[in-house]
Amino acid sequence: MLGIKLDVRPFLERVGQELLRVEPAEIKRLADLMYDCYERGRFIFVCGNGGSGSNASHFCEDIGKGTLRREDFDNDKKKRVRILSLTDNTPYILAWGNDEGFERVFVEQLKNLASPGDLLIAISGSGNSPNILRAVEWANQHGLTTFGCTGFSGGKLRTLAHYNFHVPLDDMGIVESIHLTAFHWIVDNLHKRISL
Repeated sequence: MLGIKLDVRPFLERVGQELLRVEPAEIKRLADLMYDCYERGRFIFVCGNGGSGSNASHFCEDIGKGTLRREDFDNDKKKRVRILSLTDNTPYILAWGNDEGFERVFVEQLKNLASPGDLLIAISGSGNSPNILRAVEWANQHGLTTFGCTGFSGGKLRTLAHYNFHVPLDDMGIVESIHLTAFHWIVDNLHKRISL
């Protein structure tokens, strides 16, 4: 945790440096994959744990609402992005976690909801969360496109997912912040493509 060692200004400077180290093409690829799902009417699923789970919910909400112009809110003919955060179905997560194990909480939702051609965005700072890896493995076997958002070394997720956005830093808080910053750019990019 860099904030333990750094005062506010050096900390913010370091975050700025780390933002500039990420590969823009990886972020653009995620935006393109999501736009392709929008064009084809396919579903986008997002999952993560802890802060990454919060990012999954935040990203889902921003995409669902933030890609629309205000004047389209009541337009039932306006096509919308089909997106769902798998972190938000608390009773389902608790039932599977309690009865069968926490590693099943995302994959079991995909089994009910996903179809070939859909997209799974899996967010894991470590890249080694068992419930994330299990969902990605299943998605890969069932015709979904998989995109991993990772930090640290990328863990198993970095090689398991079809595509990745990797933040090469050993600080979970900054990794999560950079993921969310990238997600905000994607929201704006999709808004531009869909609603302007």
